[in-house]
Amino acid sequence: MNHAFVATLAAAGHTAESLADRIGVHPKTVARWANPGHIPQSRHRATVAGLLAKEIDTLWPDAGRRREPVWFRPWVDLEREAVTLRSFQLAWVPGLLQTEAYARATLAGGMLAAEEVDEFTEARIARQAILAPGEGGPLLVAVLDEGVLRRRVGDDRALMAAQLVCLLGHAEAGAVQLHIVPADAPSYPGLDGPFTIADMPDGSRVAHVDSAAQAQILDQPSDLVNLERRWERIRGEALPRGRSLALLREAAAAWT
Repeated sequence: MNHAFVATLAAAGHTAESLADRIGVHPKTVARWANPGHIPQSRHRATVAGLLAKEIDTLWPDAGRRREPVWFRPWVDLEREAVTLRSFQLAWVPGLLQTEAYARATLAGGMLAAEEVDEFTEARIARQAILAPGEGGPLLVAVLDEGVLRRRVGDDRALMAAQLVCLLGHAEAGAVQLHIVPADAPSYPGLDGPFTIADMPDGSRVAHVDSAAQAQILDQPSDLVNLERRWERIRGEALPRGRSLALLREAAAAWT
């Protein structure tokens, strides 16, 4: 519990509902800000701090110690507040579901300095707090191409085995809805690349699209309609839950 935020909210005579009404967000969003690791979007922080007559770093000490790449921070803020996240991944396990070893191996394979690998790995693992039981975080629906399960990351086969066992644990516990597009599926829209759609508490939607050149946050209706269509077609090629988990178990065993 973020006791500083809770105490300040009460001292200012606000409830989650009244503060949400003043800043134009859902009360559930304000309630999440009382949980460790849940920091308001940058556009809301100054407004909230002003209404509560406190400094931002008093209410959310972690706000000034962020370790994500600068270009990725706006999406992390949105991710924290989302009600549902729908993620399609063609090459990697989603960051929210990666083990530390897998995350480190993916980052170390790039052009980063050693200290950046350490910082970004820590940041990626910290993001996963939104999926912890009792945090009231988003439902994550993840669709992966089977190639994600078969492609080795790092030099140690045990790393992949542990990563797939971790995925299986999330899926079997019901914390994540996981589906796999099998390798024998014909050409499908997911081959155009990964993306994530976030459903926000106010009913709006935003999306994150990655490419080799840049990552983008999309909020224009025309872009979102196109991504929604891609999502539905990808889900149509994916296996149902039971068969997806069976494939995941088989792939995990193959790495041991």
